[in-house]
Amino acid sequence: MRTIQVTGKGQLRVRPDQTRITLSLEGLYPEYGEALRRSAEDTERIKDLLMELGFARTDLKTLNFNVDTEYESYQVKNTYKQRFVGYKYHHQMKVEFDSDNARLGKVLYALAKCPLQPEFRLSYTVKDPEVAKNQLLGKAVADARAKAQVLTQAAGVTLKDIQSIDYSWDRIDFEIQPMNRMLMAKECADEAAGFDIDIDPDDIDVSDTVTVLWEIG
Repeated sequence: MRTIQVTGKGQLRVRPDQTRITLSLEGLYPEYGEALRRSAEDTERIKDLLMELGFARTDLKTLNFNVDTEYESYQVKNTYKQRFVGYKYHHQMKVEFDSDNARLGKVLYALAKCPLQPEFRLSYTVKDPEVAKNQLLGKAVADARAKAQVLTQAAGVTLKDIQSIDYSWDRIDFEIQPMNRMLMAKECADEAAGFDIDIDPDDIDVSDTVTVLWEIG
């Protein structure tokens, strides 16, 4: 059986419809147990803050959590040494919601006024990525077929049934970050109801490939 193998590429521009705020909390404490306890308490305080803005406690999702030993360098005469200073926890979380600049302004303002002073980053993503992935695959297969038809016509052979389709299943990142990281200043007017946010994120450009094997005759 004679075959032809062609790789097709699909490209798609997707309109982001969901806002993602990635938060990072960290703290340094002399005891491991205290670091764990304070981490849990700080996370609950963030959940309390978000609940006041209409979120459920389960809307705050953990992306990464770890507790590491922390050391500092010091000098004795001409020799540098290290000494243990405590246990440092790092907790990275995210909260997502349907894009709404008014709500975003209230969330950012609340985070800026939060005594914990969390670091946070703003990005935009797609609420239903599976729909976009399916469209992308369809475009990639169509591109492969178009290329295969050009090649077989030029070679004077006939394109027959598909024998296999190879798809990489790599993770497609439907995310755009207008700001890499935004640290809000503490100097905010107490009487302000929130930040006046006017952000219109650009479309997300994604691409993927599939390799299709046809029988030719």
